[in-house]
Amino acid sequence: MKLPPLPVLHGKLRTITERFASELAQPSAVAPDWSGFEWQLARAVAAMHGVSPLLATHLKWEGPPDWKPFLDSQRAHVTVRQHRIEALLTLLDARAREEQVALVGLKGTALHGLGLYRAGDRPMADIDLLVHPDEAARACEVLESLGFSDAPASANWKHKVFMPKVRDVPAQLGEHGQNYLKFELHERIAEILPLRPLDVTASIYPRRPHPGLNAYPSRVALLIHLLIHASSCMAYRALRLLHLHDIALVAGRMAPADWQELLAHGPDTGGPWWALPPLLLTARYYPKAIPAVVLPGVQDYCQWNLRRLARRQTLSDVSMSYLWIEAFPGIGWSRSLSEMLECVRSRVRPNADTRRLRQSQTQTEVAASHSDWSRLSQRQRILRWVVSKQPRPDTLHAVRTILAELR
Repeated sequence: MKLPPLPVLHGKLRTITERFASELAQPSAVAPDWSGFEWQLARAVAAMHGVSPLLATHLKWEGPPDWKPFLDSQRAHVTVRQHRIEALLTLLDARAREEQVALVGLKGTALHGLGLYRAGDRPMADIDLLVHPDEAARACEVLESLGFSDAPASANWKHKVFMPKVRDVPAQLGEHGQNYLKFELHERIAEILPLRPLDVTASIYPRRPHPGLNAYPSRVALLIHLLIHASSCMAYRALRLLHLHDIALVAGRMAPADWQELLAHGPDTGGPWWALPPLLLTARYYPKAIPAVVLPGVQDYCQWNLRRLARRQTLSDVSMSYLWIEAFPGIGWSRSLSEMLECVRSRVRPNADTRRLRQSQTQTEVAASHSDWSRLSQRQRILRWVVSKQPRPDTLHAVRTILAELR
């Protein structure tokens, strides 16, 4: 099927995204009145946002004849994959105990461990682990003993990636039970917002870790990680609806003392100013998840330009459902005029690390490898920004992949 004009496609992506966001939080009784193309596009949106299995159990309507079977199939694949992950984590825990290595299971692993999700609810693209730098070398040996090897081409400043020797990928988009598993090993938890890393490792790593797999030290620690990760994703328009659902589930278990602990986080770095945008966005779609008294407290730490930006943003503004490449992504998160100017300079003249990352993405990421944009020089990119809006390779790849599968 031929794609509609890109502005039309952009509008449809936004409409579908907003509908799914409202359905997860407050399910409606009537299916949307979408065209056949829009229902096909809905599969791409559900896959991009990681919510196909959740929609399978949350929707009160069934849609066209092939919609519910698609969601049920995605949920079945996630269930199979989760059982594989649980078996692998059991082996990892045993090996780490033998080698006296302490690891923290991050995000999806922790959310499942707390019982917030059942097998089949939440897809996990990889298994994230945190290790103390002094034990990193032994952690690498543990992962290698399980048949996973370091993949330098896929690593970045945040983590090392460990992949199996045999990497089957039956499905490029959406969920498949037999897609290969991988580990991402972190020595710290930090995000760059917008240019400088904000490190929250001290709040996340347990004070008295034991050999093997460890949990987060508290609900607050888990929420801090989810919030700072969501903040980084929002800044670069890569947020997923699943991220907001994670935050809403954890926030629902927070006591007043937990929220006070969050507000007291990071006094030496200006407080949790970065938490306001994801909290506001979560409250937009899950109005009961975030206590009203929390937002003013976080707002006090947040600079005026980011407060103004966050108040008007929707999920479709800050996710892959936003079709266009930004000339200066993340600039709205700048905390001063000088930082804003530095964002512009770094975008116009990217440093060597950025250029190397782009080259790595072209070699290791399917969407980038199929896109002409990934091969353009910086001068050519700037010229295209000036002349016209440029579509994001990741979003177009997701849409085209789904349409190709349905031919």
